[in-house]
Amino acid sequence: MSALVPLIVALPLLGAAVTLVFGRNPRLQMLVSAGTLTVVSIIAAVLLAAVDGNDSPIAVSVGGWPVPFGIVLYVDRLAALLVLVSSIVLLAVLLFSIGQGAADGAQETPISIFNPSYLILAAGIFDAFIAGDLFNLYVGFEILLVASYVLITLGSTESRIRTGAVYIVVSLVSSILFLSAIAMIYGAVGTVNMAQLAERVAQLPQETQLVLHLLLVIAFGIKAAVFPVSFWLPDSYPTAPAPVTAVFAGLLTKVGVYALIRTETQLFAENSIDTLLMIVALATMVIGVLGAVAQAELKRILSFTLVSHVGYMIFGLAIVTEEAIGATVYYIVHHIIVQTTLFLAVGLIERRAGSTSILRVSGLMKAAPLLAVLYFVPAINLGGLPPFSGFLGKVGLFSAAADVGTPLMIVLIFGGIMTSLLTLYALMRAWNLAFWREDDTADDPDGRISYLDSAPAADEQGRTRRIPAIMTVSTGGMVAVTLALTVFAGPLYAICDRIGAGLLQPVSLVQIGEEVDR
Repeated sequence: MSALVPLIVALPLLGAAVTLVFGRNPRLQMLVSAGTLTVVSIIAAVLLAAVDGNDSPIAVSVGGWPVPFGIVLYVDRLAALLVLVSSIVLLAVLLFSIGQGAADGAQETPISIFNPSYLILAAGIFDAFIAGDLFNLYVGFEILLVASYVLITLGSTESRIRTGAVYIVVSLVSSILFLSAIAMIYGAVGTVNMAQLAERVAQLPQETQLVLHLLLVIAFGIKAAVFPVSFWLPDSYPTAPAPVTAVFAGLLTKVGVYALIRTETQLFAENSIDTLLMIVALATMVIGVLGAVAQAELKRILSFTLVSHVGYMIFGLAIVTEEAIGATVYYIVHHIIVQTTLFLAVGLIERRAGSTSILRVSGLMKAAPLLAVLYFVPAINLGGLPPFSGFLGKVGLFSAAADVGTPLMIVLIFGGIMTSLLTLYALMRAWNLAFWREDDTADDPDGRISYLDSAPAADEQGRTRRIPAIMTVSTGGMVAVTLALTVFAGPLYAICDRIGAGLLQPVSLVQIGEEVDR
């Protein structure tokens, strides 16, 4: 089984090389990309079944180097689950992009560039999830960031170059902070292996631990887009092509959240900054959703809700109980899938109406009833209406916080409820204006939406474009997956609970060595 672990990263890199070689054969490129992600999803499912059934992680020392000197790839329940979910999302978005490319040609997503960059992005995401040491985690971040620099500027329009420059600068700052933290940690304890760090960091003075801890939290917080270092996201994501925006929104911030989970539960369990994390979580939820309410453009609305819902994940992480960590992991899975689905649906709206501004789009309920369903279902899910997965995840978080019962926890519960209600309001207002409003009421004489007239990025009306069937099918498939999160919530939540229990009992270096020896 351990032989499968390196393939999670090796296959996308090999696929990227093949797509580069056959850059003049778009059909072969698409087949290689889709086949690679399909195989990785199968491998991830097999590994998840193995580590969950055996109740034992799988560790591989690349090149046969002994622990902790070599690069260790480490797959536990959390890593396997996130690789599985990520590969499914990446495959669905790839199919969406294939349809877009078939309809529009190479203007939006040049196939010869998109496919290899996309597979390299996938390799970076997967490598970050299965990294067993901090430096390999850094390498995973850099791989996905290099690919994202290319993807976010595809088309080379002025707006994409401008926002892409901001994204690159912010990412570089985060990477410099992360690399500096790695150097300081290695200087302090002589290793970057996570299992060995768990043993040695606890022996450092509390002040030293706190400095190292905060440096990592800031670096990962920028990548996860938590307040106050989330300013870059709402301006960066909306300008990218629809497939790129969807995969960025669903996955990239979650890699930062994943790194925070590993840091808080394994490396600095004895150096708590839970109160600070709770304050940050509350500010991220509230400020993010208030930003969403003030927007008139669908991609910006979703970008701000993305920021606000990262706050729920930081909220669960700050509670530091098995129930809370399990609920956080479930919410991460829910948010990856639902947020990606919403951005795909908005991509369809943009093609059908020629705009994503809710001040200009109207009458889509009659014109495109299927599109109304594809947007409505994930929207109410993200808003937290029962019995959907968004509701289940939030109830799990609120229940864990209520068990702790401190005044700050009660404030966070109230903030989480208000964030959920405002999310639902922002998304349903957009649905009402874009789908229910008739064409002849686009200029509302009563001024009922006049307060949005000055909202930023209310884009100009563009041309409508044909929606290929594969784009609708891939979006519909993702909507079905969001419903599956509710139908199969019991087994999935049970896995997440086991993840929560395992993360609060980190695997020791001795255990990792035993796994590698096997």
